[in-house]
Amino acid sequence: MTGTSRAARRYAKAIFELAQQDNEIDQWAKRLARIREMFGDERVAAVLTNPTIPTVRREQLIVGDRTLDKEATNLARMLIESGRVHEAGAIEDEFQRLSDDAAGRVRATATTAVELSTDVRDDIRRDLSERLNKDVRLSVVVDPRILGGLRLQFGDHVIDATVATRLEQLRRRLVMN
Repeated sequence: MTGTSRAARRYAKAIFELAQQDNEIDQWAKRLARIREMFGDERVAAVLTNPTIPTVRREQLIVGDRTLDKEATNLARMLIESGRVHEAGAIEDEFQRLSDDAAGRVRATATTAVELSTDVRDDIRRDLSERLNKDVRLSVVVDPRILGGLRLQFGDHVIDATVATRLEQLRRRLVMN
């Protein structure tokens, strides 16, 4: 993943190895999601990254949060101490990728101009699962700007069969001729 920092990958790998060892992958996934949610709040992140507030004081704000268990609190404190509050999302994303790889899963996103029926979603998921020989977790994003068709993204792959892309390609060919 090119968008993920080395530090985020290191943290995620260490957490994943610990989670695997303790058979707590699902628990760690929930912990990371909670930390990401908490640190993703701009107001919270502004306080947790404010160098004028002593680190111990910033950590105390996290310790008081009852939604974090001991392990999540320890990780949150480490991220605050190391100045990596803004990496929480990347750490969670990389952890999910490692978890998916270990379980033989792949996450895919289908972007369409209109909402898809459950049957169509299931067909796309099933077809992609068969092609990749992996369990596919499909999420669907509705974006009217694509006008029609489908953009399918999984891993580093993008299959773009959208009307907007086809129109842009046609426009380019017309301009070149």
